[in-house]
Amino acid sequence: MKEGGHISLYIADFRSCDSRIGDWGERVLIHHFRMGLPSRIFDQSASHSSRIDSLQDVMDMTLELDTRYHERQNEKSHHQEKKPEASKPNSSRSSQNKKKNFQKRDKPHSS
Repeated sequence: MKEGGHISLYIADFRSCDSRIGDWGERVLIHHFRMGLPSRIFDQSASHSSRIDSLQDVMDMTLELDTRYHERQNEKSHHQEKKPEASKPNSSRSSQNKKKNFQKRDKPHSS
């Protein structure tokens, strides 16, 4: 599965393959399903393994984790859009300051 993709597409593909394979047994299917998960979901799913009794439980859990992940990504992108841009120095002011500094150096000192 693609790292940024949605789990729901992976689940649909996995179910399609499962229906053509036949009966491999629940544990084998769970193992193969988990092996195809993106690392962001696979790593988090390890801490939830006590909730897993069936392939459906694993799929439900991964959907929850994926939903949270994408919600968080949306929050991050909205937060970044709202950040004001860092104030950029005014280029005309910068060149004026340089000109003044240059003029000061060229003036003869009065004693």
